[in-house]
Amino acid sequence: MSTETEIITKVGLPPSRTNLGDYDQQRRHFSWDAPPVRPRGLPGGGLNIAYEALDAHLSDGDRTALIWLGKSGEQTTLSYRELTELSARFASALTTIAAGRGSRVFSLLGRRPELYYAALGTLRAGAVFTPLFSAFGPEPIRARMEIGRANLLLTTEKLYRKRVASWWRQLPHMQGVILVDVDSTDEPGCHALSALLARGDPLCPCSRTQPEEMALLHFTSGTTGQPKGVVHVHQAVQMHMLSAHFALDLRPGEIYWCTADPGWVTGTSYGLIAPLCLGVSLVVDEAEFDAQRWYRILEELKVNIWYTAPTAIRLLMRTGAPPPGCNLSALRFMASVGEPLNPEAVVWGQRHFGRPFHDNWWQTETGAIMIANYAGEAVKPGSMGRPLPGIDAAILRRRDDGTLEEVSQDGKVGELALKAGWPSMFRGYLNQESRYRRCFEQQWYLSGDLASRDRDGYYWFVGRADDLIKSSGHLIGPFEVESALMEHPAVAEAAVIGKPDPVAGEMVKAFVLLNPGIEGDETLRRTLLGHARVRLGAVVAPKEIAFCRQLPRTRSGKIMRRLLKNRELGLPEGDTSTLEREER
Repeated sequence: MSTETEIITKVGLPPSRTNLGDYDQQRRHFSWDAPPVRPRGLPGGGLNIAYEALDAHLSDGDRTALIWLGKSGEQTTLSYRELTELSARFASALTTIAAGRGSRVFSLLGRRPELYYAALGTLRAGAVFTPLFSAFGPEPIRARMEIGRANLLLTTEKLYRKRVASWWRQLPHMQGVILVDVDSTDEPGCHALSALLARGDPLCPCSRTQPEEMALLHFTSGTTGQPKGVVHVHQAVQMHMLSAHFALDLRPGEIYWCTADPGWVTGTSYGLIAPLCLGVSLVVDEAEFDAQRWYRILEELKVNIWYTAPTAIRLLMRTGAPPPGCNLSALRFMASVGEPLNPEAVVWGQRHFGRPFHDNWWQTETGAIMIANYAGEAVKPGSMGRPLPGIDAAILRRRDDGTLEEVSQDGKVGELALKAGWPSMFRGYLNQESRYRRCFEQQWYLSGDLASRDRDGYYWFVGRADDLIKSSGHLIGPFEVESALMEHPAVAEAAVIGKPDPVAGEMVKAFVLLNPGIEGDETLRRTLLGHARVRLGAVVAPKEIAFCRQLPRTRSGKIMRRLLKNRELGLPEGDTSTLEREER
């Protein structure tokens, strides 16, 4: 299959029945002064994300806002009115422990109902919300809380005892810890959430925050060095809403499920803020991935929009088709995020769901989806799609004199860049102003991702600049090789690195995870090498293939190629938290 010529045109709704409508017309006529969806703003002035997500919907306050599914089978449903009252109580309670406007509230929780109303209550109070992965160990938690100058931590008693209790009082800015699953506590400096809520005011109004006030602080790790604190402001909600309207085709009253972990930026932007701002009913599943459970959720809750990750899609592919008789007729749109989606996964969705997965691209720094495949538009498997209306993207290369120029040639690889100034653009790296400035040049935000653009304006991911393999003078993107290997029916997943070679500089080596029931032997190895050479040519195809039982991943599910390369070179693996690729 050629990823640049194979086009899926059966995409469900016709363009006239989607939020986007005609793509070219939307781009021509789009204006930030009159977007199709926009924040209402606080009565009397100001902008607060919590108001847009909750209070703005109280005219229909009995509408379901949150459907929470416990891992043991329990279910909790909260209306917009109930969620508003809980967030108001939490916001009110923050002031009783000296954590009002401008304070920084960190959460160390899984997918629990408390996380959702506490996050919105934090924003309601004018404080800054920072999610952390619940699987982090003590050192990554402490590093982020120190850098972020945390004032409060929201967590469970178990996580507190195991990972936080021994050191949190050493942090100079910390004022307390809120435990979500105890009725009372005698631990100095700790508070029981239930007691705080009981004393909180259910009518506590939204703080009159301004568009450029800090609202969200997300941490992202590069391959080395300390985590970076990415600063977002309340104005970002404008792009959250617009991108979910266009790229996810969200509509009020529909059932929407985002499977992202709440410790990741997607879990905040599209697992919480955007869907509630657009009036949908949000599904939250506490349990970890289980294929049969996921199909049951999609069927029984009649999910309309499903936003998940390539890793999860590939795991579903390993289990085969949906169960016989599984009725997924309510499901009308499926999208993917987190890392590039291999073409085979897009085609698999079309084959088994009657609709493809729509890949999209963004980063923690962009704050919202920037490039997407849209409902009602043709999907090119392997492409991340086209820029949203209002977003200007380009492929740039550096001239000999060091200045940047746009690449106009179709298919030419360069750095993916965005014209600066969109509403959710990050406003800084916390306490790293010079590093922030280096992200921008000549009015462009430089993403660090290499990509190309075809004649139809679709963008194609090649790889991070430091992931590229340089072999015999050729630049090879790992994603292209991985996608070709995944087309073979024996392969579930693949990860590709450059291995040092005395002649070629680097040679391509692939680590392959096979589908269940298939054993890796020398015959299969030769078969896969031949398959790759036919698809890619001798220069690009891998020279070595290693079979493995699992691939190292970040907490958000991305394959850690750098860790594979370190293992190959016999280098120390180090703390895997510092090896995570930047979240997209």
